[in-house]
Amino acid sequence: MTTHTLTDAAPTTAAAPGGSRITAVMKLHLVNRFSVFAIPWMILGFVLLINVIIWWIIVSATRDPDAVADAQDGLQYSGATFYIFVYMMVLGIQGVALTFPFALGLSVTRRDFWLGSALGFGVLSALYSAGMTALAVIEQVTNGWGLGGRMFTALYFGAADEAWWLRFLIFFVIFLFFFFVGSAIATIYLRWRVNGMLVFFAGLALVLVGLLALVIFTDSWPAVGAWFAQNGTVGVVFWSLVPTAFAALTGFVLLRRATPKN
Repeated sequence: MTTHTLTDAAPTTAAAPGGSRITAVMKLHLVNRFSVFAIPWMILGFVLLINVIIWWIIVSATRDPDAVADAQDGLQYSGATFYIFVYMMVLGIQGVALTFPFALGLSVTRRDFWLGSALGFGVLSALYSAGMTALAVIEQVTNGWGLGGRMFTALYFGAADEAWWLRFLIFFVIFLFFFFVGSAIATIYLRWRVNGMLVFFAGLALVLVGLLALVIFTDSWPAVGAWFAQNGTVGVVFWSLVPTAFAALTGFVLLRRATPKN
């Protein structure tokens, strides 16, 4: 998102009174349409093309039907779509870090900015979830693009025959998680700059290593596996709403004390 594109959106934001400022802030996050909409789908389309070629090679080169079935079974663990969620986290970081100083310059309150950003993240999550769900339905109907492949119906997104509306909710919750985690990271930077980033990532690494050590030394791997099995894909994904809500609340609190610097 460039300074030029933000300047183009200035009249809309400045002129928006009261609650309409929230929607004006949301529009700020959608100004650079090429980065927000075109690039992710272009990359995702290329990733799909590469995967289809790989699936075709596997099916064509393997004469044993059992070997093909084993290969197709392994495709349910595909992480080919993971990049798009990381991309949305980057958008969340850039969206808050780049538009916050600009929005404050247009007399937008911190509260309205955060609510507008949250609305923008919700809208983008819904749009991308709808697109991913449509691709999942096509993948389902065509039996993995005619090759038994699984990219949008991978195990992480529910069962292979999951209802479309439930798969939409799964995508939606995952997108929200990455957007709000990204925005929370941006507020840490706005509040404490580089020092905040260093402390945050160091603390995150220590927490993750500590949790891993706790599981290992208490021999809790069976309990962890049982928890995942009991909750299933849908349950585990919806549990992510807890850290999502925490990230949203943390971002709002930190933003109230953040000082923008151009």
